[in-house]
Amino acid sequence: MHNVSERELQMPPAVIEKLLKYVSERKDIISLGPGEPDFPAPKPVVEHARKIAGMCNHYSPPGGRKDLKEALLKKLGKDNGIKCSEDNIVVTAGSQEALLLAIAATHDATEQLIVPEPGFLAYTPTAEMLDAVPVPLRLEAGEDFQINPDRLKKLITKKTQALMINTPSNPTGAVMKKKLLEEIADIAVENDIYIFSDEAYERIIYGGKHVSIGSLNGMHEHVVSFFTFSKTYAMCGYRLGYCTAPADVASAIRKMHVYTSICAPTISQMLGLKALSLPRRHVDSMVKEYKRRRDYIVKRLNGMGLPTKMPGGAFYTFSDISGHSKNSSRFSQSLLKKRKVAVIPGTEFGPAGEGFIRCSYATKLPLIKKACDRVEKFLGKL
Repeated sequence: MHNVSERELQMPPAVIEKLLKYVSERKDIISLGPGEPDFPAPKPVVEHARKIAGMCNHYSPPGGRKDLKEALLKKLGKDNGIKCSEDNIVVTAGSQEALLLAIAATHDATEQLIVPEPGFLAYTPTAEMLDAVPVPLRLEAGEDFQINPDRLKKLITKKTQALMINTPSNPTGAVMKKKLLEEIADIAVENDIYIFSDEAYERIIYGGKHVSIGSLNGMHEHVVSFFTFSKTYAMCGYRLGYCTAPADVASAIRKMHVYTSICAPTISQMLGLKALSLPRRHVDSMVKEYKRRRDYIVKRLNGMGLPTKMPGGAFYTFSDISGHSKNSSRFSQSLLKKRKVAVIPGTEFGPAGEGFIRCSYATKLPLIKKACDRVEKFLGKL
């Protein structure tokens, strides 16, 4: 009998995968776990899919279709302030593939990628899968889960190749201000490292302004920015993302793309082009509803003794449960078993997430209200 690789054996088991499978099989459970919009894709996109279904059976170029990249150039310039050329853009099967390829293109074995913690659950395993070394940068609740520049400087070594940032953040909802991004940019330039900027939730932001670090002066050769259609247009299942990168990095990503998925799905690229042409109201209406849900769930969680900061973006709350339990995994499992509410334990986002739970408000408000009632009853029994 052949064994699986040592690499696979060392990959952490994803609690969220088991949880979502379990939730899908049980109709009595209210899930606050999903990391995807609960809205349908925009109607014009769905209608366009029917129209072009017979016209997209061929491969696309590994870097992406020319018409889509031309539209992305306009979007990046207008919405993100990122000035680049088509050669700097690579279209991928979701932004996660772009991240995988970017790490592969910039990191050799044992070289280091600094990752925020708590942070998106895929950062560390993706680096480890490629034999790069993830170095956790702890984010503190008392600092609003923002990067501390002094703490960052202490982690940089001769083996550091890149720093991962995520704004708006999954799981904390924190949004990074321009002043902090400028400080981080100065550190990156001074130490000649890349910044990997995950901007998956760029349009899901409440009241503030999203700033792309790739738009700052002098950062063109230092930043790889990752974007996706999944969150902005509720197109998770279409698997369409893209990145902008310095020309040599983008070239390496395109080269490696041939040996992964070859190209992003042609039909998805054609639908992405359609999505980019839509008026902003299609996204704004979703964000307006997310804000209504956010305001409700944050008030309820704080009111029941789970300290929760008001997220500036994305669609998650990150609540402190340390007053009730020191083990977020055990807390989440007990809540699921006793009150039929699914949340994600903070440890899914790294050891620094211990003592927290993530709740998604990409769930209809009546269900959120019902789930909050159940959580309050659960806490009353602890």
